[in-house]
Amino acid sequence: MTIHSVLVANRGEIACRIFRTCRELGITTVAVHSDADASARHVREADASVRLPGSAASGTYLRGDLVVRAALAAGADAVHPGYGFLSESAEFARAVAAAGLVWIGPSPAAIEAMASKTRAKELMAAAGVPLLAALDPAGITEAGLPVLVKAAAGGGGRGMRVVRELGELEGALASARTEALSAFGDAEVFVEPYVEDGRHVEVQVLADAHGCVWTLGTRDCSLQRRHQKVIEEAPAPFLPEESRSALSEAAAEAARAIGYVGAGTVEFLMGRDGRPYFLEMNTRLQVEHPVTECVYGVDLVALQFRVAEGMPLGEPPVANGHAVSARLYAEDPANGWLPQTGVVRCLEVGAGASATAVAPAMGGGLSAAGGMLRVDSGVEDGDSVSAHYDPLLAKVITWAPTRAEAVRRLARELERARVHGLVTNRELLVRALRHPEFVAGQMDTGFFDRYLPELTEPGDGAAVRVAALAAALADAAARRTAEIPPVPRHVGGWRNLPSRPQVKRYRTEPGGEEIEIRYRLGRNGLEAEEFPHVRLLSAHATEVVLETGGIRRAYEVAAYGDRVHVGPHAFFALPRFPEPRTRIAPGSLLAPMPGVVVRLAEGLAVGEAVRAGQPLVWIEAMKMEHRVVSPADGTLAVLHAVPGRQVEVGALLAVVTEEPTP
Repeated sequence: MTIHSVLVANRGEIACRIFRTCRELGITTVAVHSDADASARHVREADASVRLPGSAASGTYLRGDLVVRAALAAGADAVHPGYGFLSESAEFARAVAAAGLVWIGPSPAAIEAMASKTRAKELMAAAGVPLLAALDPAGITEAGLPVLVKAAAGGGGRGMRVVRELGELEGALASARTEALSAFGDAEVFVEPYVEDGRHVEVQVLADAHGCVWTLGTRDCSLQRRHQKVIEEAPAPFLPEESRSALSEAAAEAARAIGYVGAGTVEFLMGRDGRPYFLEMNTRLQVEHPVTECVYGVDLVALQFRVAEGMPLGEPPVANGHAVSARLYAEDPANGWLPQTGVVRCLEVGAGASATAVAPAMGGGLSAAGGMLRVDSGVEDGDSVSAHYDPLLAKVITWAPTRAEAVRRLARELERARVHGLVTNRELLVRALRHPEFVAGQMDTGFFDRYLPELTEPGDGAAVRVAALAAALADAAARRTAEIPPVPRHVGGWRNLPSRPQVKRYRTEPGGEEIEIRYRLGRNGLEAEEFPHVRLLSAHATEVVLETGGIRRAYEVAAYGDRVHVGPHAFFALPRFPEPRTRIAPGSLLAPMPGVVVRLAEGLAVGEAVRAGQPLVWIEAMKMEHRVVSPADGTLAVLHAVPGRQVEVGALLAVVTEEPTP
């Protein structure tokens, strides 16, 4: 059996990733897309595409019947589910096979055995794999806290809640069910003990239909936010050899126990005592699969096709070196990891190379220095990030002979990347990779909880202000170039004439700090308040060269309307004289992003007393729920939020009248 055409039942980065391998294998590709994704990169890269009417995932990418119909209409002979959406739906896998199409994944029976975390735990217990037992919510007491509420289907941190107070349990169960139903089409959740500060370690499994099971080493995915992985690496660092062997054996046993065929991942949580507990088996390709590909020199997607075509795997590959991956998100970590929407103006990672020019998935692409950079992305310059889906912009991966080299390279590549147009977690990633605890390999799942304030605090104030000065000088150069024709004595964007004092105001993004730059240019060069030791060497619309204390630096400047990027710094240009603002009533709760109001606090009504920090409104955006809380103790005076209603960013949801201070 040979596959000639495949429909990828997914979107974004993973769809583009699969298409890349298909091109190398000579397989024709078909994309599906919602209305929100009509011009998305994965649609542009496919050989053909089929529209799924609507924008919400529940009516498009989660509609298996529409996806199967699309595959048949496009003449595909196989379906690859990617990750997320329907990738772990046994019902969908059966529908694909019933339509006469090849399913690129494990059998429906294997998916059923493992896709439900509750049933998977029962199987693993019978096989002797250590695990955390599920708890009856009705029997949980204060002594049994903290606990973790977890979706039985799917993954990616959705449908998960840590409960530390007994009174929060019912709300956490309801919220997790709602989020799980929206993300996976299944509202089943369960509760288990929450292991504080454990390590998240997983094993990549690949098995064929001839009884061969590969375990391709370990990955450490401990750095997580909202239970979703952010930085991953392979192999898991500083893990005793006996632990590696035990994890690999347990993973292989899990695969054999259900007759597994295809790619999958067995996840474990390692407690402080080093004992591993089975978490789940993901019956699909993982988001973090590139680090394993780099270390083992394989293309897991190509191997998925090979297995689906009935071919044997052969001898397993040998590990070499170390790989680290970071997920670049459009989000604001300092503001509750708030997802961002808007246009990606520029995304370039790696010595000026575009994120579209990725290194091969196989272990090649090594530089003379013995390292490799790879970028997996689902967006290009000019693409939009909407509120409907995950805000992942790219995965940036480095490989090197040693962990220290791979980590250093990744931090530097992220630091010098051009990421324009949206607030991102780029600075957080760089700081996390350089944090002493991560460098020493002593991280755990509580890393961001402990260090988030440190990782998101404003950077070097002097450096930020000099960058703002460069932005002001570039802006003036751009305006002068537009207004005045070039003349022979025009040097560096300036004429040798005195200038009037100039004032430019900016707001940092993120952070919101307002900066005012005052300067003048004359025969003696740059005279700028607060910058007595800064000398201007040249200024153009896209580059300003300054000398500070004898050190010369070139500042790359990119302006997109009022938003300006200077190297890693981003600013919003403010009018010199602030315009009168529409007055916002004190205590107003505004929608932090575009989304859908999914529920209100129980019994919430005008006139009810509320307390500071109390969640009042839940908004769903990018497949996650986001809480809007009361800003103070007081009384609910206005309530505009209605469950099921779409709201835009800044929409007034409610108003709380604060209690007067005694």
